[in-house]
Amino acid sequence: MTDTSPAEAGPTSTTGRTPGGRVAVVVGGASGIGAATVAALRDDGCTVVVADLESALGEAAGDRDGVAVDVTDEASVEALFAGVLEREGRLDVVVNSAGVSTLAQVVDHPVDEFRRVLDVCLTGAFCVIKHAAQRMTAGGVVISLASLNARQPGAGMAAYCSAKAGLAMLTEVAALELGPRGIRVNAIAPGLVITPLTAPAMDIPGVRDDYLANTPLGRPGRPEEVADAAVFISRAEWLTGEVMDLNGGAHLQRYPDLVGHVTRAFG
Repeated sequence: MTDTSPAEAGPTSTTGRTPGGRVAVVVGGASGIGAATVAALRDDGCTVVVADLESALGEAAGDRDGVAVDVTDEASVEALFAGVLEREGRLDVVVNSAGVSTLAQVVDHPVDEFRRVLDVCLTGAFCVIKHAAQRMTAGGVVISLASLNARQPGAGMAAYCSAKAGLAMLTEVAALELGPRGIRVNAIAPGLVITPLTAPAMDIPGVRDDYLANTPLGRPGRPEEVADAAVFISRAEWLTGEVMDLNGGAHLQRYPDLVGHVTRAFG
């Protein structure tokens, strides 16, 4: 389970600007892993545009004004990147941290809820890659937030697992197609990272212990660790088509029994 927030378009703030430096956009950048990535890219000298749902931007702390975007609306995504290119004159790094999840077993899963997760996590990522790449030149890079669930199934997580597995393959296909243009496409696949989105699940008895028992390094990740990986990928000029496992070794074991823990806790 990873944190991400879906990202509906308005004015932008570009604090930390470096003249002639790289311009980055973090979609889903108002909180969690996205916010940590904004900070890390700014520390690395990038001008960073924060893009997220209007409601998420309104709740973000500090002076982080941003661009409202809805990744499930292609016109909104297109307007985001067209506006960035018009204002900044270039687009170098895009990090897509938008995502949602749900918990339901296949036989009980509402189709509308299944589609909502795929719309944000997979179709939304497709729109981000499509419209970012149209405006990038050689040297540009798109980094998506996939998940441990791209390769490791979890009961009750059909929608999320399917979306993240699809995102992993989308990353490889896009890298194949965009490589000749000098544009790199990669993804990071985190395991358990404690964020405002994932914290409530950790309060369910047994969930945290089950995650950690199946993580060889014995601890959850921090948003800053994922952000550091994003900065590395943004500068790794010979790296493309990679889905980087970043999960403390959790991919070597089994996924926690979330359905079982929830059933025991709530009936």
